[in-house]
Amino acid sequence: MDLRFTDTNSSDDTAGRAFGLDGNLYLPVVLTGVGGIGLFGILALVIRMPYAAAGPIAVLPCTLTLLWVLLLRRGKPAGYDRDKIEDLVAGGHFGPVAAQQLEAVA
Repeated sequence: MDLRFTDTNSSDDTAGRAFGLDGNLYLPVVLTGVGGIGLFGILALVIRMPYAAAGPIAVLPCTLTLLWVLLLRRGKPAGYDRDKIEDLVAGGHFGPVAAQQLEAVA
C-alpha cells in the first residue's frame, strides 16, 4: 500500500497575526496613530492651539479606532462590526426601515 501525498494549501486559510491582532487589523490603529501625531502637530504648531486642547482632540480618532478594532473586529466573524452597528442604529429589526415594519405588524 502506497502513501498518497497531496497539497493542502493550509497556510492560505489564515490571514496571520501582528501585534496580537488578526490579519491587517493593526493597520487602522497604526495609521490613525500617525494621523493623530500629524493632527496634533497641525493643531499645536500651525494653528497655535494650546497643547492641553490639541492633545485630546488628536487622541480621539486613535481611541475610537482602537475601540472599534478591539470591540467589533478582533476575534469576530466577518461583517460583525457592520451588523452590530446596524443593530444599534435600526433597533435590531430586519430590513432598512424598522419603524415601517413595526407599523405594518401592529
